[in-house]
Amino acid sequence: MGLKIARDLVARGQEVTLAEAAPEFGGLTSAWSLGDVVWDRFYHVTLLSDSKLRELLDEIGLEKEMQWIETKTGFYAGGELLSMSNTAEFLKFPPLNLLERLRLGGTIFYASKIKNWRRLEKLTVEKWLRRWSGDGAFEKVWLPLLKAKLGEAYKQTSAAFIWAHTARMYKARRSGAKKEMFGYVPGGYARILQRLVEVLAERGVRMLADHPVRSIRQISSGVGQTALEVDFGDGRVETFDNVVTTIASPLIARSCDELSEQEMGKLEEIRYLGVVCASLLLKEPISKYYVTNITDTWVPLTAVIEMSTIVDPQSQLAGNHLVYLPKYLPDDHEGLNESDEDYKEKCLSTLEKMYGHFSRDNVLDFKVARAKYVAALATLDYSTKLPPIVTSVPGLYALNSAHILEGNLNVNETITLGEKKLAEEVWPDYIHRARAGSGNQVRAAAQTV
Repeated sequence: MGLKIARDLVARGQEVTLAEAAPEFGGLTSAWSLGDVVWDRFYHVTLLSDSKLRELLDEIGLEKEMQWIETKTGFYAGGELLSMSNTAEFLKFPPLNLLERLRLGGTIFYASKIKNWRRLEKLTVEKWLRRWSGDGAFEKVWLPLLKAKLGEAYKQTSAAFIWAHTARMYKARRSGAKKEMFGYVPGGYARILQRLVEVLAERGVRMLADHPVRSIRQISSGVGQTALEVDFGDGRVETFDNVVTTIASPLIARSCDELSEQEMGKLEEIRYLGVVCASLLLKEPISKYYVTNITDTWVPLTAVIEMSTIVDPQSQLAGNHLVYLPKYLPDDHEGLNESDEDYKEKCLSTLEKMYGHFSRDNVLDFKVARAKYVAALATLDYSTKLPPIVTSVPGLYALNSAHILEGNLNVNETITLGEKKLAEEVWPDYIHRARAGSGNQVRAAAQTV
């Protein structure tokens, strides 16, 4: 989102400074090395319906290189690996009887047709799913999936959560001849980010990696005028006319103590899902499914993601195979601090039980990535509790993925949100303040994201 906002501000004639806390730009989309392979730290794919992301890729010359693959979906239920890739397989799904299958399918179809998602915010996801799917399908399918994704936080999560996930997948199928088509750019997000950073630098954006924001405060910049002083630590202090911050909401609250008490409260009250995610580089594949959903409660993973069912092993992974093993947890869960060795042993022993053919000798490299703030939890009446994007501190804008309301967290949604909110809220406020402070003449501003 920060990269996209920087691009849009430059297009509006602004001087832009882009500050990133990490050594490299990209946040959750950044890459790392597994053996001789460079690929994403967390798993990402592009859907045919991801129009804003594809527009951005086209702008930087990469969309034409997209590779599109039809994928398959698996379920691990009752100690068995089952296919759930088409309607026929769905109708034969062994854990459910015929009535439960029909009610489950009807729930998914009904959710895909809902337009007024705000009314779903007033119902818990459990209450809504039990109502439409019935207790049988809920207990056998929905409940273990919710616990795998949300932990006990599912009890506070609204039905809008399921609507958002269902709407995206249905939209993707409408764009792809009723098939589940996923895509990637050769080289993964490492290549996308490298090219996007190059384009921004060419357009005059000042790029500051390894610049975590320690604090933001107002200072006087002339008669009746204020600016924002940003402390990046280690004596690195700079002044900007405006600041757009795209970091997680609790971190925004900690970075600016001049925000109002009400704003602070709203920022700090947003709950997030975090993730511990293992990346395995393997000699051989585990299964034919891109995603294997898990309903057996003994499995300590959210899912098994076989990225090499999409990404070509020969041209992209040096002839090897890439698997992700994520576990999503609430941001205050102690499991986010589990040691790499403990999580590695948990993952490997689980794979040995799930897949009879799996051997540890198959593992070429194993790394664990963590993120405390991944996706804001869609709690009851979530949209009414969001903090404002235009803050009480003049020139400070707090815009991040927590403001996604009509979808789930993915790259397309974040850049869509950044573009929309910049145009509808951030830019109009900037224009208003600039005219008020300079005799109706819009003054240039340095921006940091």
